[in-house]
Amino acid sequence: MAKTKDFSQRLKSMLKVDTRRMFKSPLVYIMFGICLVVPVLILVMTSFMGETTITDPTTGAIQTMEGFKNVWQIVGSTSGSAMSMGLTSMCNINLVFFATAIFVCIFVSDDFRSGYVKNLFTIRSKRMEYVASKTITCFIASVGMLLLFFVGGMIGGAIAGLPFALDGFNAGTLICCLLSKSFVLLIFVSIALTFACLSKQKLWLSILLVLGCGMLLFMTIPMMTPLDAGLLHLIMCLAGGLLFAVGLAFVSKLILNKTSLV
Repeated sequence: MAKTKDFSQRLKSMLKVDTRRMFKSPLVYIMFGICLVVPVLILVMTSFMGETTITDPTTGAIQTMEGFKNVWQIVGSTSGSAMSMGLTSMCNINLVFFATAIFVCIFVSDDFRSGYVKNLFTIRSKRMEYVASKTITCFIASVGMLLLFFVGGMIGGAIAGLPFALDGFNAGTLICCLLSKSFVLLIFVSIALTFACLSKQKLWLSILLVLGCGMLLFMTIPMMTPLDAGLLHLIMCLAGGLLFAVGLAFVSKLILNKTSLV
């Protein structure tokens, strides 16, 4: 009689399948390319524009839109200026959170459109292994996007001639900032996976849901992951990422159990 595989063995098998499918898909390389090129374009184009003046046609009030003063603004801001609104606070590395959410929605929706999920649950895997595997593989891809955006920011900053001086933070807090952002990515991956399991073949619906939810969370990211992040930020983001990942994994499993796979 064949020995029944336990959860860890099934998860390991599912991870191999998902990793191979993901890195054979052009989607992940398109997202990687976008995350590398976008910060270069942002920094180079805004450096040419300089400070842009906008006049309100109704009130006549004049507003000045400030560009990037140093390369680190493409990564984030320090705690004191985390709530400021402007070009630098909206067009920075936090855009990766939305790119990740869209990537997860497309990646999972394709499983339902192709009939892969129905076949998978019949002959190979259970729902919890599927959810856990998707969470892990999409998280790995999202961290890759984050790192490529950071590299693109450094390249764009060098081309634009922006200063690299560390003002109000240091290399250690910068590393904590990037690690904290990585753990927050796990929250966005889990939310997007849950909406993708709920929407199944309706890709447009999952993207609308996750972008709407992401907009609500977007303004909290600078506070959770400032450039001068410390150990406390790191622990809080790690704890939040793990709680969301585990909690929403069970929600996604419940959705898959209680709803049709088509």
